[in-house]
Amino acid sequence: MDRFLGKFSPHLYAILRFVAGILFAMHGTQKLFGWPGGGDTVELASMMGVAGIIEFVGGLMIAFGFLTSWAAFISSGEMAVAYFMAHAPQGTWPILNQGELAVLYCFLFLYMAARGSGIWSIDAAMGRTTRTDATTGHRFA
Repeated sequence: MDRFLGKFSPHLYAILRFVAGILFAMHGTQKLFGWPGGGDTVELASMMGVAGIIEFVGGLMIAFGFLTSWAAFISSGEMAVAYFMAHAPQGTWPILNQGELAVLYCFLFLYMAARGSGIWSIDAAMGRTTRTDATTGHRFA
């Protein structure tokens, strides 16, 4: 499979970064604007309001590859806090305490913080620092 999909890993990572960022930003739009779903909005000066701002702004930064490492690191931390404050008190297992999405986002964003923006990103277009993957030799932003 590496021979077939391996050569597309930078492109697949860019797609993953975009999709995950947009979905994360939509959690923020639900909290801040009540969309999608038409639910109630939260106070900006509350913990949920700050979470909504991190999700909306951080999600867009991740999706478009602008300062992705920083945005992903902060978003990963927010998801860790969300898990331990809201889900872990309800039980140990994420699948039982409805915390699996928080755990998944936490570790996905932690990986993105380490990997950076990659191709098809604002950072790459601006010529920001690039790194080389030690296993494949691919260069990415």
